[in-house]
Amino acid sequence: MKILTIIGARPQFVKAAVVSRAIEEHNLNNGEPQIQEVLIHTGQHFDANMSTVFFEEMRIPLPDYHLGIGGGSHGAMTGQMLAKIEEVILQESPDVVLVYGDTNSTLAGALAAVKLHIPVAHVEAGLRSFNMRMPEEVNRILTDRISKVLFCPTETAVRNLEQEGYKYAKVHGDTQGNSYHPVVLNVGDVMYDAALYYQKVAKPTQKTTTLMESLSGGFYLATVHRAENTDDPVRLRSIMQALETISAQTPVVLPLHPRTRKFLNSEGITLRQIHLIDPVGYFDMISLLAACKGVFTDSGGVQKEAYFFRKPCVTLRDETEWVELVENGFNTLVGAEADKILDAEQSLRRISLDFSKVLYGTGQAGKQIIEKLVHSFR
Repeated sequence: MKILTIIGARPQFVKAAVVSRAIEEHNLNNGEPQIQEVLIHTGQHFDANMSTVFFEEMRIPLPDYHLGIGGGSHGAMTGQMLAKIEEVILQESPDVVLVYGDTNSTLAGALAAVKLHIPVAHVEAGLRSFNMRMPEEVNRILTDRISKVLFCPTETAVRNLEQEGYKYAKVHGDTQGNSYHPVVLNVGDVMYDAALYYQKVAKPTQKTTTLMESLSGGFYLATVHRAENTDDPVRLRSIMQALETISAQTPVVLPLHPRTRKFLNSEGITLRQIHLIDPVGYFDMISLLAACKGVFTDSGGVQKEAYFFRKPCVTLRDETEWVELVENGFNTLVGAEADKILDAEQSLRRISLDFSKVLYGTGQAGKQIIEKLVHSFR
């Protein structure tokens, strides 16, 4: 059995590591059929600190194909990926194409596969922000629509798909034959699998260790990279103004995404209080998460990782796909208004949360994904 896995962005490396390890375990346990994974890295994240280091420290199999497509507009990037992925699919003839999340790499891989009549399996299906101005929302909706197997991380994601017409797919879904009845399954979140596994083995770099030692009195961790924030000078200034104010009292550590750095420079925004660092690998990131007092982010993945590491989170967006976190008080949505961000930080100082509630499965998502793919496409 041959699975063609398509990744291109930092969060996908983490998710793919979980499933690749599940494939290895399946094969080592004399599973039938034996699974061959062919890995395509589109190059969407081309910065070494946001790509190469992940493969090295997480022991992800090196890509069989590196397409080298990074930068450019959404249309240009997606179009180039679509053409090159199609060439690989024709060459490899996989049984199924596996895609993750909501990036341009995800949509391009799904489109290339379905046009060649290769079934698509989508990990992290069913998420919705209900904001069609977000490129990620468009990508995930279109990918869900053309996928044969939809691996949902939560019951909310399952309900979203049911409301879009997948009501009977979970019971009557069939991946065989000419009819197109997708299967919808809640397998839990592969990111939770990763957090459980890697927190036992992760060791931060000396640079990150030194930083944390210098901030032993406590610090917040922040990430800002979404286009809705970086590409809007008003939102970007407001967020950074708030983080600067917070950092004057409690240090804020901000690993700076290349796109964010570009727009800060182009807008002439100077940051004097925030502790700016280069993008970090996954081990450094989870070490920072484990040590921090709380999180400020516009990243969907970091919102969940904050929960996994039992940290309160303030989300710098107007909506989130991870509504369970908001409903249960682990996450506060504040948008980009400085006053709301500052108010939320004051609440973080007083908040007491019970993180024992299970929201994202039991840490067996990778294993369930492989078991279902073997059953469906052997």
